[in-house]
Amino acid sequence: MTGVIGIVVALGLLYLFASVKIVRQGYQYTIEYFGRFTTVASPGLNFFPAFFYRVGRRVNMMEQVLDIPGQEIITKDNAMVGVDGIVFFQVLDAAKAAYEVSDLYIAIMQLTTTNLRTVMGSMDLDETLSKRDEINARLLVVVDQATEAWGVKITRVEVKDIRPPGDIVNAMGRQMKAEREKRALILESEGLRASEILKAEGAKQAQILEAEGRREAAFRDAEARERAAEAEAKATQMVSDAIASGSTQAINYFVAQKYVDAVGRFADSPNAKTILFPVEATQLIGTLGGIGELAKEAIGGRRDNPPPPPAPRRGPFEGGQQ
Repeated sequence: MTGVIGIVVALGLLYLFASVKIVRQGYQYTIEYFGRFTTVASPGLNFFPAFFYRVGRRVNMMEQVLDIPGQEIITKDNAMVGVDGIVFFQVLDAAKAAYEVSDLYIAIMQLTTTNLRTVMGSMDLDETLSKRDEINARLLVVVDQATEAWGVKITRVEVKDIRPPGDIVNAMGRQMKAEREKRALILESEGLRASEILKAEGAKQAQILEAEGRREAAFRDAEARERAAEAEAKATQMVSDAIASGSTQAINYFVAQKYVDAVGRFADSPNAKTILFPVEATQLIGTLGGIGELAKEAIGGRRDNPPPPPAPRRGPFEGGQQ
């Protein structure tokens, strides 16, 4: 009797252990009642009577990565390229992922491969090489819509590598080289053009400045001649006033001044070894005497009335030959 009780207790413990279901974190188990889906077991300790309930599918609920194998695709301009990629997805509904599709991984791979051919087949070779972001976005939208019924969320689709044929790669290399040489020639031509423009602008500015300098110099020369003419006119006016007042000594003074300046110029000449005077010495002496008389009168008259300011002195032989 004791042995029978022990056997019953042992069988009860075995049944109890068989009914306990422990689900790991990141997974969900589908529970079937005589082969029919009833519920989903969440992570942790779950109890379902054995022989009546059993675990149907163990579904990974974490985000997963599926590698898309390389394949040959013909582009819109009939270029054969090799392409491979990866797909990131996550199961959101364990029941749908377990019972709505036979093999989830193969289904996602085949669906991505087919749509990759469709998307890249509608593009030229240059577009496939330069618009990877557009290819990824279009694939993501199409594949995500198709897998929504399976309880799967496609989080990301990436094209890893695009391999054009060898002859096309060589042609693209030659094209790139020609394009860069073209840019170099254009930049060099633009540099030469800019240099010539700057040189022309500099020459133009130099000519303008030179012309302005000549104009300023001519203006200053004219102003100097005008002032010299005003001074000469003023001196002539003073001499005329002196003559009109009956002062002959003023005439003698200016004549003597002209003679002395002219003789000084002959004497200052570096090549003057012999000087010939066109006037007699007695005339010069008489003129000097007149200067002396004028000086005496000027000293005597200064005591009574101060003399008027002297006329500005002019250069030799100005106003004609004496």
